[in-house]
Amino acid sequence: MNRFLTIIITLFLLCPVLVFSSERLPRPQKITLDNGLVVYYYQNPELPLVSFRLLIKGAGSAFEPAGLDGLANFTSDMLLKGTSSMTAEQIAEALDFMGARLNFTSSEEYASAGGECLSQFLPRLLQIASDCLTSPAFKEEEYKKELAKKIDTLKAVKDNPAQALRQYFKKAYFGQHPFGHILLGTDSSLEKMSLPQLKKFHAERFRPDNSIMAVVGDVKQNELINILKTTIGRWPKPGTPAPQASVPPLPSLHGQKLVLIDKPDATQSYFALGSPGYAQNDRLAVVASMMNTLWGGRFTSWLNTELRIKRGLTYGAGSSFQSWKTGGLFMASSYTKNDKIGEMLDITFDLLKRARDKGFSPEEVESARNYIVGQFPQSLETNGSKASAYLRLVYYDLGLDYYDRYLAEIDAVRQEDIKQAAVKLLPDKDYTLVIIGKASEIKKLLEKFGRWEEKKITDPDF
Repeated sequence: MNRFLTIIITLFLLCPVLVFSSERLPRPQKITLDNGLVVYYYQNPELPLVSFRLLIKGAGSAFEPAGLDGLANFTSDMLLKGTSSMTAEQIAEALDFMGARLNFTSSEEYASAGGECLSQFLPRLLQIASDCLTSPAFKEEEYKKELAKKIDTLKAVKDNPAQALRQYFKKAYFGQHPFGHILLGTDSSLEKMSLPQLKKFHAERFRPDNSIMAVVGDVKQNELINILKTTIGRWPKPGTPAPQASVPPLPSLHGQKLVLIDKPDATQSYFALGSPGYAQNDRLAVVASMMNTLWGGRFTSWLNTELRIKRGLTYGAGSSFQSWKTGGLFMASSYTKNDKIGEMLDITFDLLKRARDKGFSPEEVESARNYIVGQFPQSLETNGSKASAYLRLVYYDLGLDYYDRYLAEIDAVRQEDIKQAAVKLLPDKDYTLVIIGKASEIKKLLEKFGRWEEKKITDPDF
């Protein structure tokens, strides 16, 4: 058990209280540093712990040059691989000594950082984080080791249909749109990637005046300001204008796009079905969440009940919405034996039609309401979850009172609202459907769904 986890368990045994007793998100203080970095801060003295989150706009995979899938994530991964003053081993040893956590990652719209530590170690943790952000070493030997690791990971993903499915689906659904970039990279992109390209992406995209930060925990405001000024506040603001950080509208679908990925040794077939969703700030978000909870978002949902519990076709089936600034995505997925994939798809499409045509019963609607309200408090009870929530609300312009409104809107949703959401959001005639399986066994079963584009899983890329 690592040191940080041991500390957390001990503290909670000694002080068995939630980090926050309120169900809603408390309002933070706003601090703006001289370099343009905006920090949202909330003091929580319950436990001697502090968490921070950092969001860097325009440094995600959507802003990679064409053909360089994985550049953003690769750049983020290299930040812990050494700086001008510390080696990768020294960074790891320092974090281990403090029992602290520090990570850097990227998504479609932004890069991000996060960390947790005991309050006494916050100055040192932010000093290390600042060093990683401002002066990464980008050493050739570390780059080669990370590149080899990514190539091996890519091979492992191709050999795991459940993991490969999402990559193939992303390429099929988004196509040439920037959201079609694969976070972990592709065979061809990793082959032509270079260390200078990572350095350039970092230099252009990682900047304080295009970033927001949240700090939550046992630290006083004056103390925090002093720590920030001597650490991340020294992150230099470039003299050039910030690069573009907006994403084009997501593609609209017209008809069906059907893609079959042949994996000759597969004994099971995996499917992913997707259609347009909604943007983060869309008023549909609340009612769509309730609708998805009932249709495929929990263990007792329609989809999992029919496919797993009643028919034993799979060990798991579900659906979800993913949302960004410019739009969103609905996706349903599951897997079954090769000879059952046709039956599984028939049931899935029947359930989609039933939800659009008939909706859900009053009892089901009340069940979804109770489920979401019951899950809500634990989603915001830690310092880290609070900090992440602040950044989400600010980045997507949702308002810091969002969760107060969210619970009120959940309470106001009615049966007809959910049926209307099903009609608007659940796929009917326009969708993307991707399947990985043994083509020689399943092609005949899939003919009734339309004309399929075929690929081999052994072919390069996705």
